[in-house]
Amino acid sequence: MDFDMLGLAPRLIAKLAENGITDPTPIQAQAIPHAMNGRDVMGLAQTGTGKTAAFGLPMLDALLKDGGRPSPKSAKALILAPTRELAKQIADNLTMYAEGSHLKIVLVVGGAGITGQIRKLEKGTAVLVATPGRLLDLIDRRAVRLDETRFLVLDEADQMLDLGFIHALRRIAPLLAKERQTMLFSATMPKQMAELSEAYLSNPIRVQVNPPGKAADKIEQCVHFVGAAAKMDLLVDLLDKHRDELALVFGRTKHGMEKLSRNLAAKGFAVTAIHGNKSQGQRERAIQEFRDGKVRVLVATDVAARGLDIPGVKHVYNYELPNVPENYVHRIGRTARAGADGMAIALCAPDEMGYLSDIEKAMKASIPVASGRPWDPVAPEQPKRRGGGPRRSGGKPGGHGQAGRPAGAKPAMGKPGGFKRRGAKGDRAARA
Repeated sequence: MDFDMLGLAPRLIAKLAENGITDPTPIQAQAIPHAMNGRDVMGLAQTGTGKTAAFGLPMLDALLKDGGRPSPKSAKALILAPTRELAKQIADNLTMYAEGSHLKIVLVVGGAGITGQIRKLEKGTAVLVATPGRLLDLIDRRAVRLDETRFLVLDEADQMLDLGFIHALRRIAPLLAKERQTMLFSATMPKQMAELSEAYLSNPIRVQVNPPGKAADKIEQCVHFVGAAAKMDLLVDLLDKHRDELALVFGRTKHGMEKLSRNLAAKGFAVTAIHGNKSQGQRERAIQEFRDGKVRVLVATDVAARGLDIPGVKHVYNYELPNVPENYVHRIGRTARAGADGMAIALCAPDEMGYLSDIEKAMKASIPVASGRPWDPVAPEQPKRRGGGPRRSGGKPGGHGQAGRPAGAKPAMGKPGGFKRRGAKGDRAARA
């Protein structure tokens, strides 16, 4: 099947061909015909499978056929995305598809000046791509109105739920035209997704190309069991083996990843970082430098786990395992893009065994072990003995202890009493 068979406008097909896109991906082949027939669509597909074109092309096709100009401060179509990076990627792709037409694409996200965004919206736009928080700011300032918006897309809807954007959606949705087409796309299917679908979609068609939580087939995965204190040295050793290739390194916290970036720079790596404490301009410059190969290592929190589409990323490192299992799939989905091969390497400390277990359950697969051995649960602290401190667990003196720990290194014990998972709420706030 090719795009001609889907019935898209010839100018869209020509623009795709100019950019080397000739055959639709499975999610595109399944979703586009239903969307072009006006159906509400709920699409489930892993990251990197072409979801943007799956909802963007039929939307642009309908807007091209409509032909009319938008009213001042209005938007004919609205696409909501949970992160700035994903929103920018969507806007860039749609701009490419619509190049040479009368259709205007406007991007509005936080971390950038709002005055310029207000100015761009004054004459109205065909497609508005937005993060929920910034859109609400613009609505409150009466800089945009949505009563003429006949198309709504919720992209990466599962992460919107995870980040609490459902409250923003409840404010935004009633402002849209009652007669509209709604499309919801997600990589995973949490229980709340059914409620979201019932609330905002009308008799939707469900299309699914991969089981939720499944990683791309061409990603080779492995895990190293290593103490927290030894992670930095191991990461440096691994990165040293492919200094000329692009690598993404993920962690959970903003401060931790900023410190890791500085440490890698001190080791001679061309590295930069993106996280929630960076301005939008800083994040965009960092991604562009990474894309251009000026830096070879990009250190990031989950702010970049979705919406970062750089085909040349060969390696993804989980320096710290995510506490939300689905985020692991999104992180490693930054490699093996567009059918390429990729490596996903996880570093697992003792107190992350619970996270690893949850990840493997979500994927319904075990991650192959590259070094070390799975950590045993930490035993509760024992009463102090006469003449010494509390008993310690660990390997035999003079050799390798748990999980290939170097001789003499102290084990990273985690909290007494076993592997206790931290609450998602607190960790999520630190991640942004």
